[in-house]
Amino acid sequence: MISVILPTMNDEMALAHALAALVPAAADGIVREVIIVDAGSEDGTVMVADAAGCRIVRGTGVLGEDLAAGAAVARSEWLLFLSPNVMLEPGWQREVQEFMDRTAMAGAGTQRAAAFRHARASFGFRARLAEFGAILRSRLFAAPYAEEGLLISARLYREIGGHRALPGMVEVELARRIGRGRLVFLRARAVLRGDAAARPGFARGLRNTACLTLFVLRVPAGVIGRIAA
Repeated sequence: MISVILPTMNDEMALAHALAALVPAAADGIVREVIIVDAGSEDGTVMVADAAGCRIVRGTGVLGEDLAAGAAVARSEWLLFLSPNVMLEPGWQREVQEFMDRTAMAGAGTQRAAAFRHARASFGFRARLAEFGAILRSRLFAAPYAEEGLLISARLYREIGGHRALPGMVEVELARRIGRGRLVFLRARAVLRGDAAARPGFARGLRNTACLTLFVLRVPAGVIGRIAA
C-alpha cells in the first residue's frame, strides 16, 4: 500500500484535480492515505484536503523539509511524492501495483524507486517538445523532477537519508542518492496542467538546465541549490 505525499501552498484548484486522480487507486486499496504538507495556504487548499479525508501536516515552505515531514508520518511501505500540479492518468495504479509486486518478488534485499512519464495537458508544438525534453532528461541523467513524481519504498527512503533541506533541486539531489540502477521509469503518465506548465518561463528553464548540468558534473548539492533558488 502507498502513502501519497503532496506539498501545497495556495493550490486549491490544482489539489482538487490531483486528488481526483487518486480516487480509483484508493478504491482499489492501493492508496492507503494522502498526506498534505501545507506551507500556510491562504486559499481553500486545506479545506479541500480536509474534505477529501487527507492527513494535514503543517509545512515550513522549505520543500525538502516539507517532503521529509510528510514521509515521517507516513504509515505505508511505499511512498509516492507528487506535485499538486499533476494528475496521474487513468489506470496508473495497475502499473504501479505490478512494479511493487516485482520488487517484492525480487527479495527483501532489493529496493527500488520509480518515476512517471512526463506529459502536458496543453496542446501544440511547445508542449510536445517539453515532453520530449523531459523524457531525454529523465532517461539520460536519471533525474526526474517533481512533475514526474517519485514512488519509493519507505525502507530505501530511510536508508538513503530522505529529502534534504536544500534551496533547490531537491528531487534531483535525492535521485542522485537513489542511483540509476535502482530507478525505474514507468509508462504511466503524470500530466502537468496547462496553467502550471506556463509558470516557469524561459529564464527558469535555462536555470534548470544549468543546474542539471552541474548535477551531472557532480557539483555539491548545496552549490546547485543556491543557483536554483
